[in-house]
Amino acid sequence: MTSTLSAPAPAAALARTVAPGVERPGPGAADRQIRRLGLRKAFPFSRLAGVLLLLAVWAVGSLTGFIDARKLSAPWTVVTTAVDLISTGILQEHVLASLSRAAIGFAFGVVIGTALAVVAGLTRSGDALIDGPIQLKRAIPTLGLIPLLILWLGIGETFKIVIIALGVVVHMYIQTHNSLTSIDNRYVELAEVLGLSRATFIRKVVLPGAMPGFFLGLRLSVTGAWLTLIVVEGINAVTGLGKMMYNAQNYGQSDVILVGLAVYGIFGLLSDSVLRYVERRSLSWRKTLAG
Repeated sequence: MTSTLSAPAPAAALARTVAPGVERPGPGAADRQIRRLGLRKAFPFSRLAGVLLLLAVWAVGSLTGFIDARKLSAPWTVVTTAVDLISTGILQEHVLASLSRAAIGFAFGVVIGTALAVVAGLTRSGDALIDGPIQLKRAIPTLGLIPLLILWLGIGETFKIVIIALGVVVHMYIQTHNSLTSIDNRYVELAEVLGLSRATFIRKVVLPGAMPGFFLGLRLSVTGAWLTLIVVEGINAVTGLGKMMYNAQNYGQSDVILVGLAVYGIFGLLSDSVLRYVERRSLSWRKTLAG
């Protein structure tokens, strides 16, 4: 018995193979149908649709009494509370304290995490000495170190900044180290053929290739810094958004808590948007090479 192997028919030919009596689509019709299956271009500010829907449900629930005002204040109550806190200067005081802690911890974490990643990613001895402890730290929750760090550093500002920095260090190290050690071997072979020195190869190929991972680490780090901040500000803090929210919890002031959460969310989104913008500008050369 003889079997004949044949190449599969092109997609366009299969698209034109239809049942008898059915009009055959013209050339390019299959392509148009395939394109319609893809995601459509999002309309402007489409990501706000879900937020606006959530606010509408919240407002309707508050108006109808379905939502208990003692547990979740109405949106207009939260806005009024925010205006009062701003007019008295209380919100600004707490915001500045939180921003100071987050910025200092973030800065130390970025510098230390990036430096460790570069040493471990570019040297064998650094990888042997650094990667293991960092991976071990990654398996230990940063907030789980709070009792030990309180024992070592007390409950002052140093303790809070160190906790924030530790979380940032892990994010920066993991992402940057992974980018440094996953350079395509084709680039290595090309550099060897061209006779590039190791220093030139690192400067021209490795470090630029690691930039996407570096920026991803920045974005994860800034989010982690805000998440850690709200916890540490509940430990013997005098000022800060977290302290303001914990005090409001004691007095059942859900509107103040919601104001604090809103500020955290706004700063989180703004910081991530700024990093996205810087990333696009810094990595614009990749689009030029791709074109």
